[in-house]
Amino acid sequence: MKHRRDFFNRGRRPKISVVIPVFNESTNVLKVVERLNGVFRKMSYDYEAIFVDDGSSDSTVDVLKGVHELNPRIHYIELSKNFGHQNALKAGIDTANGDCIISMDGDLQHPPELLPQFIAKWEEGYDIVYSRRKDSDSNSLYKNATSNMFYRIVNKMSEVKLEQGTADFRLIDRKVADILIQFNEIEPFIRGIIKWVGFSQYAIDYTPEDRFAGKSKYSLKKMTKLAVQGITSFSIRPLYTAVVVGFIFSAMSVLYLPYVLYSVYSGHAISGWASIMMTIVFFGGLQITIMGIIGIYVGKIFLQTKLRPNYIIKNTSLTSRQDDLIKF
Repeated sequence: MKHRRDFFNRGRRPKISVVIPVFNESTNVLKVVERLNGVFRKMSYDYEAIFVDDGSSDSTVDVLKGVHELNPRIHYIELSKNFGHQNALKAGIDTANGDCIISMDGDLQHPPELLPQFIAKWEEGYDIVYSRRKDSDSNSLYKNATSNMFYRIVNKMSEVKLEQGTADFRLIDRKVADILIQFNEIEPFIRGIIKWVGFSQYAIDYTPEDRFAGKSKYSLKKMTKLAVQGITSFSIRPLYTAVVVGFIFSAMSVLYLPYVLYSVYSGHAISGWASIMMTIVFFGGLQITIMGIIGIYVGKIFLQTKLRPNYIIKNTSLTSRQDDLIKF
């Protein structure tokens, strides 16, 4: 495994890019910048922080513009609307030009003070250093339960296996970032892609801090959508599951045939209108569910063929990289 201290041996300071997607985080931005500056002040690295505003409706962009004027290392990308966390994250990765890129959330639940540990492992030669969140006592039972359920469902139904607590708090080497930039799939599931690409990876456990201000933007609805996105991005197992379920219930219906034949030959009327209606409703619902699963995959194919960009940039402080900003 190649040691990366040769950056310093060649007389060049490595550059660290920190990508931070934000959505209505105006009350958190200044604190994030303060703690990042405190971390890098103690380290021998050049760095840049790229905040990607994902269509905020508050004053997040105005705060970022003010911070950039005071500190040219702090950049911002303003997307034209809300494209979703994963697309905002990809926008930051696409534009960052550091020797390695660290992604983290803008609510300070990902502690910036952990960055030196990430960088130390990167210096040892690891291409990807990712985090594993340990459930905090401050988290609600609902939060912990939904998080655990998310990973169980994704791992059960997807080809890619994610470790419990894996999140978008990670470091990737430049060569990994260059590969991610080439991905143009609709609805990217980046934590799954990171696992899929391989390379040498190292996990660091951490306990999330409490949110500094504001409320979490990840509702149960968004968590469910992310799970579906992850499953359908890396596996066609739901389609096979639908076939198996359909076959099982078709086989079970054969068990009803002896009763029907007995009723016909014995002259008994086939009673049970309620049970028949329940059966019709059940199998009707099952068929709709299976069609819905197929429809999700067909819909993803439909969207992919349009070749629309994952995001559109409205404004940015990265003027020197203007030509590379919109990725399809």
